[in-house]
Amino acid sequence: MPPICKLLDYGKYRFQEQKKQAEARKKQKVVEVKEIKLRPMIDDHDYQVKMRSMERFFEEGDKVKVTLRFRGREMAHQELGTRLLNRVKDDTTRMAKIESEPRMEGRQMVMILTPR
Repeated sequence: MPPICKLLDYGKYRFQEQKKQAEARKKQKVVEVKEIKLRPMIDDHDYQVKMRSMERFFEEGDKVKVTLRFRGREMAHQELGTRLLNRVKDDTTRMAKIESEPRMEGRQMVMILTPR
């Protein structure tokens, strides 16, 4: 005849459950959204520096929000911003995919990338 009920030490059971949950929490990674701020007329070297930090963020498994801020008369030349964000897109294709395409939010263009 199979056992009908099993007696157990509830305190011990709760302790083991807590241990399991703590272990599960230890293993999970919180994905952060890091922000990289750019300007339309960014210099080549400055751009390379920003790309290196973006690469580091992707290696750590974080999402990157690329914010391109326009000031004053730069608003009249939004194609420069679009060109710059397309360059960012091309340079990050091997390590990231696009979560949201570049879009205008007031005076800034925003694009979100996630690691592959």
